[in-house]
Amino acid sequence: MIDGGITAPIGFKASGVHCGIKKEKLDLAIIHSEFPARTSIAYTQNKVKAAPVEVMIKKDSEFLQAFVINSGNANALTGAKGVEDALAMVSLTARELGIGEEMVGVASTGVIGHFLPMDKVISGIPAAVASLGRDKRHDDLATTAIMTTDLAKKEVACQVTLADGTLVTIGGMAKGSGMISPAMKTLHATTLSFVTTDAVLAKRPEGRWQRAVEGSFNMINVDGDQSTNDISVLMANGAAGGNPADDDPSFWEGVEWVAKALAKKIAVDGEGATKLIEVSVTGALTEEDARHAARAIVSSNLVKAAIFGSDPNFGRIIAAMGNSGCEFDLDKVRLLMSSNGTSVPLFEKGAPTQGGGESTEEIARKVLGHKMITIRLDLGVGDKKAEAWGCDLSYDYVRINAQYTT
Repeated sequence: MIDGGITAPIGFKASGVHCGIKKEKLDLAIIHSEFPARTSIAYTQNKVKAAPVEVMIKKDSEFLQAFVINSGNANALTGAKGVEDALAMVSLTARELGIGEEMVGVASTGVIGHFLPMDKVISGIPAAVASLGRDKRHDDLATTAIMTTDLAKKEVACQVTLADGTLVTIGGMAKGSGMISPAMKTLHATTLSFVTTDAVLAKRPEGRWQRAVEGSFNMINVDGDQSTNDISVLMANGAAGGNPADDDPSFWEGVEWVAKALAKKIAVDGEGATKLIEVSVTGALTEEDARHAARAIVSSNLVKAAIFGSDPNFGRIIAAMGNSGCEFDLDKVRLLMSSNGTSVPLFEKGAPTQGGGESTEEIARKVLGHKMITIRLDLGVGDKKAEAWGCDLSYDYVRINAQYTT
C-alpha cells in the first residue's frame, strides 16, 4: 500500500474543477493517460441505463486514453438529448486533449431526470484539461469532483512486484454513498469506480476484471437500489514495461486489493451510516451460495436497522440466510458477531447460544456498540467462502433521501 490515488501509476494525470453543475463544489473530473490504455468496463444491469452508460456500451472501446466524469447530474432519463450531451462531452474532451473521440470515455452521477447544463459543462472541460497533473493534490481534486452525497474521499494505491521483477503500480478512486447495490457485468453503482495501472496487459482482461468486480463492488450494499449509472473501469497503459501481467497472480492480487479497499470505503460512507458491516460467510457448498448468503445479510433492512440500534436480533441474520437461496445445514450453522477484539457466538447446533455469567445478549449489545461490526456465518456444508460489506440503516438515511433534490 502506498499513499496515492488515480495518478499513482506512471503516465496517468487527473484534474477536478468546478464548472457550475453544483453551486460551489467541484463537479467535473478528467482522467488522462499519456498512452492508450487497454480497458475493461463493468456496467449496471439496471434495464434503465443513463445516457453515458448507453454511449459507453455502444462505444465498447478496447483502448481508452481519457475519461470525463461529471457529478451533480446523472444525465439519466434524458432521452435523445442526454445521449447527444454525453457525446458532446466526449467530443470536446477529445479535441482539448488532441486525441480521437474513440479514446475518450464518459460517466455521470447525481440527480436523475434533469438535463445537463451543457453551457457550464462546455466551459468546464477546457479548464479541467488545462489543470491536469500527477500528484496527490490532483488525485484529491479528481476524487472530490466525482462525489455527490459522499462525506469522504475514496482513493487508494498499491505497488506489486511481478514475477519478472517489474514493479507496477495500481491506483484507484471511487464515489458512492446512496443508491448502492451494484450487480455490474463487463460488456453489458450510484457507484463510479476507476482503477488505473501502468502494467502491461496483452489482451482485454474482461474475465479477470469481472472476477475482481464480483468480489468487491458487487458485494456492497447501502440501500438495495441499483443505480442507472453504475460503472467500474480498469485502465492499463503499460508504462511500467516488462512482461504482460495477464496471468501474473501478484498483479491480480493487487487489483483485487484496490477494488476491495474502494468498495469498503463506499460501504462505510453510506448515506446516514454510523457503522460498517462486514459479513464473512464460510462453509458454503459453492462460491455462488456464499456470495448470495453474504449479500442477503448485508442487504437486509431489518439486519441494518438492528445493527443501527445495537439490537442483537440474530434471528434476522438467520432469516436473511434462509431467504438467500443458499444450501445450508441448520444443525451445523454457526453464527458469531465481533468487533474491537470481542467475539460472541449467537447461534450453533440449531439453537441460540447460551453463555455463562454475563448473558450472550449483553455481550452482543456491547459488540454492536462499536463502529465496525463483523458477522461470521458458517453454513456447515462445504468449504467455499465470500465477503460482503454494507452499513447500518439510520434515521439520517431517510432524511437525506427525503430531501435529495432540494
